[in-house]
Amino acid sequence: MRAVQITSLGGPRDSVELVELSEPEASHEMTPGRGVLVDVRAAGVSFPEVLQSRGQYQLKPPLPFVPGSEVAGVVRSAPEDTGLAPGDRVAAFCGLGGFAEVAVAPEFFSFPLPEELDFAQGAGLVLNYHTAYFALKLRGRLRDGETVLVHGAAGGVGTASLQVARGLGARTIAVVSSEEKAQVAREAGADDIVRSDGPWKDEARELTGGAGVDIVVDPVGGDRFTDSLRSLREGGRLLVVGFTGGSIPEVRVNRLLLNNTEVVGAGWGAFVLRRPELPVEIAAALEALIHAGFVRPVVGARFPLDRAADALELIDTRGATGKVVLEV
Repeated sequence: MRAVQITSLGGPRDSVELVELSEPEASHEMTPGRGVLVDVRAAGVSFPEVLQSRGQYQLKPPLPFVPGSEVAGVVRSAPEDTGLAPGDRVAAFCGLGGFAEVAVAPEFFSFPLPEELDFAQGAGLVLNYHTAYFALKLRGRLRDGETVLVHGAAGGVGTASLQVARGLGARTIAVVSSEEKAQVAREAGADDIVRSDGPWKDEARELTGGAGVDIVVDPVGGDRFTDSLRSLREGGRLLVVGFTGGSIPEVRVNRLLLNNTEVVGAGWGAFVLRRPELPVEIAAALEALIHAGFVRPVVGARFPLDRAADALELIDTRGATGKVVLEV
């Protein structure tokens, strides 16, 4: 089969190579003997793969390895009691091995792909939308009628957070860096738009009548973190999802004390791996939001498998909107 390997740690442009490999067996290290074998039609490309190309991600497989954590495609084989059968359309989280014509995923991370979504959308469903639901509902305790501000709102996690928040009854404010990204956020369902190069904190307060927002979703980090805290209303929660901005901010905890606010970690991956029943529950909740019309993964750039380096570089240079996808 054709697959993309990371062969060195020189970054997206210099570390990626298209190769021929043997097909994987229908077993996964997370669930030995219980793997779902998938003929891949589309693979999602995410910031962790950019970090992996430099050896900067917490998951450091020995070189060379096939990156790619999420795929959509057609089931080739699956354990009989999973409810999946050969020929079924599926969205799956495989951890590694997704940038290939065939991938294997654990049974508890393999879900029927609703008819409302195509394969490219399915390749953007698990990582971003499970993260968004986990962050907002389980960690952020989002309630109907609250206001959610989303940084990086035109990206994969950002657009997912906007859609999930609206599906859970929230008002949404998107923070973006350009008019092009503002349009993506609007199409993803943002109720209001503020620009990151302007007085977005003050504008967010104005939009909430001076009170502040209930939740901030921050997959960016960096120097806007303190203003995110200042944008919260009393009892507000700042959800730490990632650091695509590069730097990891520090918290002056007196700011939390003064306004009874919280900084909440939302590390989806490690949490759900210890609780294999949870991805199934989140998938059911998301399926309801799909059927209700709230969740429609926003697909941005599409690349063939042999242009994986271009896909990674687009994310690395922060030029991506929505979900970047490899079409296999």
